[in-house]
Amino acid sequence: MSFYDVIQKYDPNHVLAEIEAMTATEVQRALAAEQLDNRDFMALLSPAAETFLEEMAQKAHAITLRRFGRTVLLYAPIYLSNECHNGCLYCGFSVHNKVPRRTLTLDEIERDAQILHNQGFRHVLLLTGEAPGRVGNDFIAAAAERIRPLFSSIGIEVYPMEISGYKEMINAGIDALTIYQETYDRELYARLHPSGRKRDYRFRLETPERGGNAGLRRIGLGFLLGLGNFRREAFFAGLHGRYLAHHYWRTLLSISFPRLRPAEGGYQPPNPVSDRQFVQLICAMRLLLHDAGLVLSTRESAELRDHLLPLGITQMSAGSCTAPGGYAERGTATEQFAIDDDRTPGEIAAVLRSRGYDPVWKDWDKAFLHRNTVGKHETRSA
Repeated sequence: MSFYDVIQKYDPNHVLAEIEAMTATEVQRALAAEQLDNRDFMALLSPAAETFLEEMAQKAHAITLRRFGRTVLLYAPIYLSNECHNGCLYCGFSVHNKVPRRTLTLDEIERDAQILHNQGFRHVLLLTGEAPGRVGNDFIAAAAERIRPLFSSIGIEVYPMEISGYKEMINAGIDALTIYQETYDRELYARLHPSGRKRDYRFRLETPERGGNAGLRRIGLGFLLGLGNFRREAFFAGLHGRYLAHHYWRTLLSISFPRLRPAEGGYQPPNPVSDRQFVQLICAMRLLLHDAGLVLSTRESAELRDHLLPLGITQMSAGSCTAPGGYAERGTATEQFAIDDDRTPGEIAAVLRSRGYDPVWKDWDKAFLHRNTVGKHETRSA
């Protein structure tokens, strides 16, 4: 049974009604639970939980310290291309936006990668639009192979692939996948994606499973905050995370919290999420998924990112540019969206240290998978 089959059992309107009907007593019950069930999670996402944010924050902080200590992994995105055939209404790269299009050459990709390497990054995320005739699996694999000597971990946030495609990515040195469902509301999804291959709701929804079946080391989920009702979206994202944690327990799980930012096309989110609701969402997700990495991008302001750290954030982007070639040629290409926290990686690392956190540039090496290392050989021979 895929997650698509799981989600079919839920009536989205009934889920939202249940969440909104939760009481303070049910919130207190959820806060007392060591492991949340679905109703507990609903309670923590409910309007009734807004008066318990301090208690939620304290418990989220304690869980994060137990599971992750005081470490925050820093990473950076590399945009390979802004060419896209999808008509997503909210995206700066939409095919309907009349903006300059650019796909980097391998030399240009390596140039941006070298800049990030020199800044200290050892974890990067490769991103593209969806233009298979121009930017396909072979291109992404070639890009990964070119920059592989510079980084210990290379992730992708690109169009959905088949299992065979993800195996091809793994062979090229890619070990992580990030894929946002954008919205779990199927009707809203159809309205927001009027054209392009991204219209296929089910194929996108089952993408993390294909990545898990291929053997990717890390899989990241998320939804775009501002599209649908955040309480209902968060419930299905949490359900999705629990499903993956159960079925692909060898794969590390992370959850991102991308709030919609200004982008080419001027799309206005119909369900904006306040800072207070943002805090509630992050705390509720940490209380549900104790072992998941929680990711915060430069979409958010410097001040807010600093204050959200104790709530369970374990990964942050830094010094980001969302345009192809943007590190070497800042300000010359169309960005997917505007960033808010424009501090340098060094400045962010210094802030983390000043707040008692350890900025981590590298927490993984492919040598860990090498079967012929001494430690592995001795263990297997014992």
